[in-house]
Amino acid sequence: MSSQPHIVLPWVVRRTRLPLLSVRCVGCPSESATTGEGRFRVNANGKLLDVWLLVRCVSCDRTSKLTVHERVPVRSLDPAELHGYRVNDPELVASRLLDPLLARRNRFTLDWTGAWRLDTPAAWLEEAWPVQVEVVFEDPVPVRPDRLIAQGLGLSRNEVLRRIKCDTPLRRTTSSGFAFVVMAGD
Repeated sequence: MSSQPHIVLPWVVRRTRLPLLSVRCVGCPSESATTGEGRFRVNANGKLLDVWLLVRCVSCDRTSKLTVHERVPVRSLDPAELHGYRVNDPELVASRLLDPLLARRNRFTLDWTGAWRLDTPAAWLEEAWPVQVEVVFEDPVPVRPDRLIAQGLGLSRNEVLRRIKCDTPLRRTTSSGFAFVVMAGD
């Protein structure tokens, strides 16, 4: 019996919606906000611009602003980017929300609960062992590989630890692609 994988399967982790933000609301004790449809506010002050991403508390519906750009010269922004801010481009909203520098500057973290799905191909033939799986992330969704693999294969996490060969630590959260090999069960 060969130890090289007979089949290589692609798995993709996809965003289903924008994640919630874990940020304290100034109006209530809630610590969760949403970008909703995603809106920017652009304010001109002479030749300087301020750009904010608007977020709404999920409990009290209070709107707050996350600073995207503060007092930047209009000419320093790419015209296409500036247009995206003005028309509330959904892709620009997503890219700014997922920017770790924006999160650090505005002191929020992302809550990905229920905001992603795992796309796997149809089941493979059970006798084709071992099987290699390559996981690709379309967005930086933080997941523990053991939980992701358990969900994708319908196995317990103990069985995942026993049957999976992987160079990535299975119990450490990752948001970048990795590959693993599924060994035959007993």
